[in-house]
Amino acid sequence: MKIVVKIGTSTLAHSTGRLNIRQVTELCKTLSDIKNAGHDIILVSSGAIGMGVGKLNLKSRPSDMPTKQAAAAVGQCELMYTYDRLFADYGHTVGQILLTRQDIENEKSHNNFKNTINRLLELQVLPIVNENDTVSTEELGIGDNDTLAAQVAVTVKADLLILLSDIDGLYTCDPHKDPNARLLSRVENITPEILAFGDDKFSELGTGGMRTKLHAALIATQAGSDMVITNGANAESLYDIINGADIGTRFIGRKG
Repeated sequence: MKIVVKIGTSTLAHSTGRLNIRQVTELCKTLSDIKNAGHDIILVSSGAIGMGVGKLNLKSRPSDMPTKQAAAAVGQCELMYTYDRLFADYGHTVGQILLTRQDIENEKSHNNFKNTINRLLELQVLPIVNENDTVSTEELGIGDNDTLAAQVAVTVKADLLILLSDIDGLYTCDPHKDPNARLLSRVENITPEILAFGDDKFSELGTGGMRTKLHAALIATQAGSDMVITNGANAESLYDIINGADIGTRFIGRKG
């Protein structure tokens, strides 16, 4: 099985921007074991800007583009150093791919990206993909890593896309505000009613919300991939998700 796993900033880092060591360590251990079982794993990782904020001791996520890009430059080094060290402990080599929107939309660039990531998989490397935040601007950027993860899933023809975040899945309304909120465990069709459950809320360090996750679900399922939204705090749940268990919210890909 070919699996794309997207890790959000809220899963990677504490609210301070500093690495959540226990959580990331458990995720890398679990993903390594899943790869050992014969699955191809592609990781789409947020967190460069968030970790840069922590390492630069900034009080909050910057709003101006030069500081965002500076934070990304510092944070990306920290991020890849962490992944390289943790996955190496379990015998796996990682490779970094940084993308801009042009790399997705331009046919030649996209073909180069596809060839590179497929060759990395053939070489048993675990590709780690992120947006190239050090050069991306609003005009050139992909915008969010939920969308990027879905586009990566389409490129590699993934069987499954898993979005790890700080939420358990898609609810009918905000569970923090409404005790009657109901978790949807399975979505066969992404209807206007389902899309209406999306919101615009951003975390302090990340740039995603449920709306971007639903957009990613549209992209992935239309290409035939299942997609799951789940909480990244429990790494071992990945085993059950891969086996088809009802954890989080599973969007069913259109097969055939």
